[in-house]
Amino acid sequence: MHLLLLAFSVGLVGAFPLEDDKACRPHTRPWQVHLHGGGVSCSGALINEWWIVTSFACAPTAFQTVASLGDHDVTVQEGTEQHITVADVIRHGPYRSPLHSLTMVRLASPARFTPYVKPVPLPSRCPQPGDACQVSGWGSTIANQYEPARQLKCITVPIVDDMTCMNTFPDYIYWSMGMVCAGQGDTDNCLHDGSGVMVCNGQLQGVQWFAHGCRNPAHPSVYTKLCLYNDWINGVMDRYAPLASTLPTTTK
Repeated sequence: MHLLLLAFSVGLVGAFPLEDDKACRPHTRPWQVHLHGGGVSCSGALINEWWIVTSFACAPTAFQTVASLGDHDVTVQEGTEQHITVADVIRHGPYRSPLHSLTMVRLASPARFTPYVKPVPLPSRCPQPGDACQVSGWGSTIANQYEPARQLKCITVPIVDDMTCMNTFPDYIYWSMGMVCAGQGDTDNCLHDGSGVMVCNGQLQGVQWFAHGCRNPAHPSVYTKLCLYNDWINGVMDRYAPLASTLPTTTK
């Protein structure tokens, strides 16, 4: 009888997905954006009142995708959200690996900064091996478990040197100078979000490119190395500036 109960218990464990307990403390990532609609559901980072940075894989669609700011649990209205339509989508070219994975998204109207909605600074320096960084997104943090997450998830990962990262790449992926890697086997090293946001020392340092740590926890995941793209990001914001932002403001 005891053996039967044990077998039944083991069967139940295998029948249900493992518990994912890496939810962020609510609203501690006020720059995190949930992009949804138009065939996408992914993350981005708010860098000013008009602009969001995300990965190439996210691929929002102008006037079909909505950016939800100030969100934590995407299944309920918490009273903190701002839902703003996407107006422009500018992808860095060439549009394929191993060259670049970066997309700029302009909102149709500016975000209002609140305790729940704030931008994250662009990097003032590149991350160094050993730096501790936080990655956040709406996805499972358990390897080979792909269920979408209701609540924003957070993991902490170390930056890994380039050679260590390159040595873990499968044959069909090539190294690019636009990549930075983070995570190792003895850390929480998986977040299934095609554009999870990586922040190091309070600065935006990456958006997820390849979630290698979700297939093998010993392997680092790959992020776009945003410190190399400051000029491109600022150039896009200048070229695609909304007309309203160029008008003089008056106060009474």
